[in-house]
Amino acid sequence: MDNTGNIKSVTWHYVLLALLIFISFFVGLGSTPLFDVDEGAFSEATREMLQSGNYLTTYLNGVPRFDKPILIYWMQALSVTFFGLNEFALRLPSALASTLWAILLYRFCVVLFDRRTAFISTALLVLSLQVTIIGKAAIADALLNCTLAASMFAIFLYHRERRRQYILLAFTAIGLGTLTKGPVAILIPFSVSFLFYLSRGELRDWIRAVFNPSGMLIFALIVLPWYTLEYLDQGIAFINGFFLNHNISRFRTPLEQHGGSLWYYIPVLLLGLSPSTFLVIPVLRKLRTLLDDRINRFLLIWFGFVFLFFSLSGTKLPHYIIYGYTPLFVLMARLMPSLRHAFPANILPATILLLLAPAPVIIRQISGEISDPYINALLDSGTALMAASGHTLILSLAAAAIIGVSLLPNLSVLTRFLTGGVIFCLTINLHIMPLAGKIMQEPIKEAALIAKEREYKIVMWKINNPSFLVYSESLTERRKPEPGEIVLTSVTHLRELKEPIVIYEKNGIVLAKLSNPANRNETR
Repeated sequence: MDNTGNIKSVTWHYVLLALLIFISFFVGLGSTPLFDVDEGAFSEATREMLQSGNYLTTYLNGVPRFDKPILIYWMQALSVTFFGLNEFALRLPSALASTLWAILLYRFCVVLFDRRTAFISTALLVLSLQVTIIGKAAIADALLNCTLAASMFAIFLYHRERRRQYILLAFTAIGLGTLTKGPVAILIPFSVSFLFYLSRGELRDWIRAVFNPSGMLIFALIVLPWYTLEYLDQGIAFINGFFLNHNISRFRTPLEQHGGSLWYYIPVLLLGLSPSTFLVIPVLRKLRTLLDDRINRFLLIWFGFVFLFFSLSGTKLPHYIIYGYTPLFVLMARLMPSLRHAFPANILPATILLLLAPAPVIIRQISGEISDPYINALLDSGTALMAASGHTLILSLAAAAIIGVSLLPNLSVLTRFLTGGVIFCLTINLHIMPLAGKIMQEPIKEAALIAKEREYKIVMWKINNPSFLVYSESLTERRKPEPGEIVLTSVTHLRELKEPIVIYEKNGIVLAKLSNPANRNETR
């Protein structure tokens, strides 16, 4: 009977986790237009790769793109080959990588703890706000997080069991991460493992692990072929563009105006972990005690290094902190039994929704104070779309449902907490993200489809929307348009052009043709 009960419990874990993964990573995967700039840039580079047949060097609008290595582009290209050039295909590799990330976390916790802890930690990961967004974005970060988690899990299991297979798995994962996003995939495992071994007085063991000949060979076989061929193809431009600009300069100075204070990641963390943010409190309360346990120390060093390193970095982007989320979810899951009531934990996600619910009213109040025509057009469109979709009612009901579930007496604390998390996740994926896509990106997609259908040659001026290239399946020139040319711009800059004839306009995005005086003279 006991064995039968265990089998049923394990089966339910798998079923529930599969459902949570589907809700977080696959619901609405292809229903929202690609977001600029990042999704548009990655997707366009993949489109140009397939069009040119050059699977070595990525190009964006015909110019070499050295931002990231090649692996995510290969995966997107494979997906597009099977499913066509669409949002679903371009985002599918991230959703699959996120699924594997969740599975690896579950298996790691089963080995070290128990299935309950494994289930809770994986559920916290899958339902968190930043993970559900990044987990289906057509960029490299979901794949990087998967490889980081695999490498860090393998490093600790090797330390614990000294089995050769784990050190080889760690080098494999680090190699794949390096092929996904570069040196950061080496830096985090290298630094965290060094600090962990140092804290235990085991530096000799660390040195032997780092310089393991078989592991180094595996890493070299994964990484060196593409990096070598890319250097031979692009020369010093690759070194300057990828290593110096997008890695070293990214740490030293704010790149592309992505700066922030030393405390930048504190509000990002509090919001991004939602609905699990409240569970950070017991972790902080028991910090000193947690450090006495070997696995807890490893997890805290992992999170602490990521948090401090990127807080000190010149370039700050919200998704960098996600590299340190995985250990937090394990720590929070281990302390979950200390949570006596679901209500305090569910307050934050409910509050977030309630703060967003009156957005139409707030927008109407501030719109008169904004002079930028493009921003005003976005706000006006956003207000109309929110009113038409029942935005305020949907978010208010979702917040009420989260609070209501928290107060149900016949359900366990864990059930109430996770149910609230599911409601929050569904609201984000089925309402907020699609709404944001309609407001911000739908005009770009529609303008691009018009340009594609009519075979327009487009000049893009004073805006940066690489998703336009994906949907129009063509390149554009980035400059001020000449008479007779067709320009994609915003209403803010349209008034700077002479006698534009508007072809398409929506939410502040304009496709227009400039009049040609020479043609008028010929007509006369």
